[in-house]
Amino acid sequence: MKKLNVAVIGYGFMGRTHSNAFRQAPKFFSLPCEPVLKTVCARNAERGAAFAANWGFEKAVTDWREVVADKEIDLIDIASPNDTHCEIAVAAAKAGKMVMCEKPLGRNAAEARTMVDAVEAAGVPNSVWYNYRRIPAVTLAKQLIDEGRLGRIFHYRAKFLQDWTISADLPQGGEGLWRLDVAVAGSGVTGDLLAHCIDTAMWLNGGIEEVSAVTETFIKQRKHTLTGEVAPVGIDDASLFLARFNNGSLATFEATRYARGHKALYTLEINGEHASIFWDLHDLHRLQWFDHRDEGTLRGWRSLHITDRDHPYMGHWWVPGLQIGYEHSFIHQAADFLIAAGEGKSAQPTFRDGLATDLVTDAVLASAKNRTWEKVG
Repeated sequence: MKKLNVAVIGYGFMGRTHSNAFRQAPKFFSLPCEPVLKTVCARNAERGAAFAANWGFEKAVTDWREVVADKEIDLIDIASPNDTHCEIAVAAAKAGKMVMCEKPLGRNAAEARTMVDAVEAAGVPNSVWYNYRRIPAVTLAKQLIDEGRLGRIFHYRAKFLQDWTISADLPQGGEGLWRLDVAVAGSGVTGDLLAHCIDTAMWLNGGIEEVSAVTETFIKQRKHTLTGEVAPVGIDDASLFLARFNNGSLATFEATRYARGHKALYTLEINGEHASIFWDLHDLHRLQWFDHRDEGTLRGWRSLHITDRDHPYMGHWWVPGLQIGYEHSFIHQAADFLIAAGEGKSAQPTFRDGLATDLVTDAVLASAKNRTWEKVG
């Protein structure tokens, strides 16, 4: 089997999920090439070396440019903070490398468009890690919608709730807290949490035409970890918006880091002419399904346990009835990418798909600022 040398840029939470995905994918999927964990790039040399030893990378470096220049590297996987995505992706594409990138693709649509132009000009396979598409229950929802089981779609509603930034004593910036620094993150929950909801929504229900949004930053100033000075907070702590899809359906989206008691509550519901779907990340192996065409005495919500071999991806795992978890969505994406790359193709969501999401988040932020309905893109 041909070997495909992988370099991962970043060694935090996403660096772990991606490294695990590349290591596990060939054990469960029949792939055209074997991913080899060649190099990890980390700013801290000592911690980078420890990460490399733990995950089985051949070496660790501290400069991503060394990775781009390495002729042995086939795929560069960007799992570093948002402000690094554009520069690394463009350089990797120009060097002829395949590129995968954590979400959001860019801090804004302008950066994302630059990245799209680079990978498409170079003709290199690319993908964005919107992993929730590949949770089997969500993938099954996509199949049911595409088969017309719901009929005409009327409503889509999604929310992603957390509570980890409520304390006013929490600083902004630096390792671990860069998501609170607008210069690094680009935005707050809009680009971090709602981007996931938006990508899934457009994959399931088509493009979004216009939005009307409100955002709020509850704590206006925080000490900056790197400077020690108290500085204004530029990210949004909460973001809510209404949307109209191209197919005429209506939507509500909500994300916040100020919902006490919620660590990662991501739910979505879709209401159609004939049927409805509900999914909850906390119960990710189940899909709630209601079909109005059922016999009246038996009509009601069903809880579908997505573990059978004829369910998406589940034939690669255990026996029916045994569920899988969050990390498997990354393994599925790694496998899908490697299969597509074996044919010289990209795996969805591509960088162009990532740009589509960034166009929506840009419109959401513009709407909240201008207090108007905003067209997308």
